[in-house]
Amino acid sequence: MEKYKPGDYEFDLHAKQIELLQKKDFGEYADPIRKDLVVGFITTNDITGGNSGSPVINGNGHLIGLAFDGNYEALSHKLAYDKDLTRTICVDIRYVLWCIDKLGGAGHLIREMKLIK
Repeated sequence: MEKYKPGDYEFDLHAKQIELLQKKDFGEYADPIRKDLVVGFITTNDITGGNSGSPVINGNGHLIGLAFDGNYEALSHKLAYDKDLTRTICVDIRYVLWCIDKLGGAGHLIREMKLIK
């Protein structure tokens, strides 16, 4: 990971987040294959305005992420869905849980949830 250099305040990360990321303190939220914290992923789901924050569910009915945005090419989906171009940008639920637990210090909220690993 590159050494953090402050720059554009709109994109600056919180000091605690930088520290945790540099230490690779991902806890149980690290992807077991990548050995890294996965922040997001892309799907071919068809979403529209107002879907941000909607659950992304896998084939077993498990929450794996939250819909965040669509790609530029998906703007035409209001007229017709294009399976080759339309993409939904999602935040990985492990990153959300990491933010709650490690970054936010609210592990007590995580302990109240039934997490499937």
